[in-house]
Amino acid sequence: MTRTDVVALSLVGALVLSMPLFALVGRGRPLDADVARRPTTALLGFWVRDWLMWVIGPLERAFVRSGVSPDVFNLLGVFFGGAAGVAYATGGGRLSLAGWLILLGGACDVFDGRIARARGMASNRGAFLDSTLDRFSETFAFMGLAFRFAGDPRAVVAVALALGGSLLVSYTRARGEALGVSCRGGIMQRAERLVLLALASLLDAAVTARSGWAAGTVLYWTVIAIGAGSLGTAVFRTLYIARELGRR
Repeated sequence: MTRTDVVALSLVGALVLSMPLFALVGRGRPLDADVARRPTTALLGFWVRDWLMWVIGPLERAFVRSGVSPDVFNLLGVFFGGAAGVAYATGGGRLSLAGWLILLGGACDVFDGRIARARGMASNRGAFLDSTLDRFSETFAFMGLAFRFAGDPRAVVAVALALGGSLLVSYTRARGEALGVSCRGGIMQRAERLVLLALASLLDAAVTARSGWAAGTVLYWTVIAIGAGSLGTAVFRTLYIARELGRR
């Protein structure tokens, strides 16, 4: 493992160790309002997301006090997604770097909406930019993955499935809401995709070295899981929305 991989694993370990601390200090604490209003999934339940809001809380409050615009975080999210794509494409020991860039982009996605609501700046324009720029960010990251796996047709198909499924998940929700039916359910929403992709990137070097697998194996199977889960989520939303529209 490279020094970057060691640092990455240390930071992941520190985050995991903060969970018992949150369990103690957060006992009896009301659920974060943003967390409570969003549907839970099998991968990321209320407790995990509430813990995440607790971890980033000090930064969020500092950003609100500083008066920084939510648009800054929208643009940073795209930048980090593009940078992650470059890190994937350039290969070598940059998988862990790509993982941290994915997480930073996800954090920006959280900050923009929460800061906008905290400062009373939430608007249709902001919601549109948030959703649309998230798609740009994901596309850039998966493009980098496709370049990394260019020598393996099966891996390229897996990346295409993951990207296409991710876009379909967002499209089905947006189209349904345009027709008056809201459906946010499914096992592979954006947060789940980001967390799985980031963790696979951060842990790939350590797991493959210990197991004797080829580098990138963990990432490859994670991309397949993201693709299958995303496609399944899109199918679920399609059937649910079509059924609701039929009832009306």
